Amino acid sequence: MAMQYRPIGKTGMSASVIGLGTEHLDNKPYETVETVINTALDQGFNIMDLFMPGETVRKNIGRVLEGRRDKVLIQGHIGSTDINEQYDKSRDLPTVKKYFENLLRCLNTDYIDLGMLFFIDSDKDFSDVFEGDILRYAQDLKKEGRIRAIGASSHNPLVARRVVETGVVDLLMFSINPAFDMAPADTDVLDYLGDKAMDFEKRLDIDRAALYQLCEERGVAITVMKTLGAGKLLSAKHSPFGRPLTAAQCIHYALTRPAVVSTLIGCATAEQVREAADYLNKSDAERDYTAIIRDYQGGFKGRCVYCNHCLPCPAGINIAGVHKYLDIALLDEQNIPPSIRSHYRDLEHRGSDCVSCGSCEGRCPFSVPVIKNMKKAAALLG
Repeated sequence: MAMQYRPIGKTGMSASVIGLGTEHLDNKPYETVETVINTALDQGFNIMDLFMPGETVRKNIGRVLEGRRDKVLIQGHIGSTDINEQYDKSRDLPTVKKYFENLLRCLNTDYIDLGMLFFIDSDKDFSDVFEGDILRYAQDLKKEGRIRAIGASSHNPLVARRVVETGVVDLLMFSINPAFDMAPADTDVLDYLGDKAMDFEKRLDIDRAALYQLCEERGVAITVMKTLGAGKLLSAKHSPFGRPLTAAQCIHYALTRPAVVSTLIGCATAEQVREAADYLNKSDAERDYTAIIRDYQGGFKGRCVYCNHCLPCPAGINIAGVHKYLDIALLDEQNIPPSIRSHYRDLEHRGSDCVSCGSCEGRCPFSVPVIKNMKKAAALLG
C-alpha cells in the first residue's frame, strides 16, 4: 500500500504517517546512512528527526540529501548540543546558535522545516526556553524563513501541556506507546528505557490523554518518539504486558491517538525501514493492539481507545473520529472550542446518523456505550 500523509496542524505541510528517526545513524559509516535514507525515501517517508549534535552524522545526512532537500521535512532541534564531547542540551543562547548554524551548514541548506525547541521536560526547561532568549531566537528564525514552523519536544505531559498552551508551537514531538500512556504523569518515562522495570497503572493516564485532546483542540500536530519503547515492547522478556507487541501494533496505537500525524521510527538498516513501512500492508487484525491491553479492561472499560474495532458502521460513521471530538467537548461542555464543532461537522457522517443497530457495541472490546455517545455527540456538537 502507498504511503499515507497527514497535515501538520496549520503549517501547510503534510507528513508521512511513518517517518525516520535518525538516532541509530549516529557513528555509522556514510554507506549505511545513504542506504537507510534512500530506502526511506523510496518507501515514501518524507519526514525525519535529527537531534544529534555530532558534525559527522549531520554532514552524512546532508550529503545524502544533496539535490533532494525539498523531498524531506526535517525536524531540527534548537538546543541540542554536545558539551565536553557529550550529547546534552544547552540553554546558553550563543551555544544554541552555534549548533543550529552548524546544523544548517552540515546539511548544506538555508532552512529547517520544523525548528524544535529541544527537551522541554521540566518547569525549569520551560522557563529557560519560553521565558528567555531562546524562544525569541526561534521566532526570529521563523520570521527570517530559516525555519518554517516552531515545534517542541517533551516526554512530560504536564510540561508539554504548558508548551501547547503558549500558542507558540505548531508541533509537539512526544513519547507515546501503550505502556507510557499508563504511567502516571510525574513518572520519568525515560527511566523505563534504562534498567528500571516498566511499572504502571492499569489505566490510561488522564494527563496524557488530556494532552492529546488539547493538541487536537488547538490544531497542534504530534509526531511520536519512543513508539516501540526502545524495543522493549517487542520483547517477550521485557514487555510490561506479559507478552510482546508487534511493531505494527505499536505504530497503530500511536497513529490512533488524537492529533498524531507521524510516528518516527529509529532505523539502523534498510530492512528495518522496510519493516516499519510494512505497517501499511498489514490487515486490521494484524494492527490490532486491543488484545494486548485487554487484561487491563478495568481501567479502560467504557472509554473509547480509538481502535476502530467497532467498524464497519452500516451508517458510515467514523465512530472513533466522533469520539475524539466528543471527548474534547466533554472536558468543558459550556465552552466547546469552535474548531471542534467545525471538525465534527466536517465529518461525512456524524452522531445524528446513528441508526442504533448496536453492531458496533457488539464488537467493542471495552464495552463503550457507542449508541449513547453518538446521541451525546449530536446534542453537544450539532
